[in-house]
Amino acid sequence: MTAAPTGIRYAHTNLIANDWKRLQDFYVQVFGCEPVSSERDHKGPTFDALTGLTNASFRGRHLRLPGHGEKGPTLEIFQTNQNDPSQPSRLVRPGFAHLAFEVPDVAAKRQEILQWGGREIGQLVTLDIPGAGKLTLIYMTDPEGNIVEVQRWH
Repeated sequence: MTAAPTGIRYAHTNLIANDWKRLQDFYVQVFGCEPVSSERDHKGPTFDALTGLTNASFRGRHLRLPGHGEKGPTLEIFQTNQNDPSQPSRLVRPGFAHLAFEVPDVAAKRQEILQWGGREIGQLVTLDIPGAGKLTLIYMTDPEGNIVEVQRWH
């Protein structure tokens, strides 16, 4: 394993939402993410040049992910005027498959996600991973269908 080149660090992951404020509230309340900086409202010729889109607008905010401090990575939740609902969330679709959060009580967090309108993809299981330990986890969706893994190492 080699170290990252000097000056490189992971910054953020972007999530396109149908309702960015509701999805922001979900990640803040359920996983303890913290809003940072200001709300963003990107549009105009410079942003069109950046994205390769025409007349696109993106609104949203960055949320600091828990457990990494003030300089830790963020989850950038944006809503766009050009959402494409034709891409269903699936664990086996090429590209990013899920976000994972380590929690103290997987069963309790499962119930909380269900109360927010999320759903289960599979069942709650405990795996015995040789050399690593026991891992309790479940795959679920957030209220908009994005896949989240909820896990706890024993």
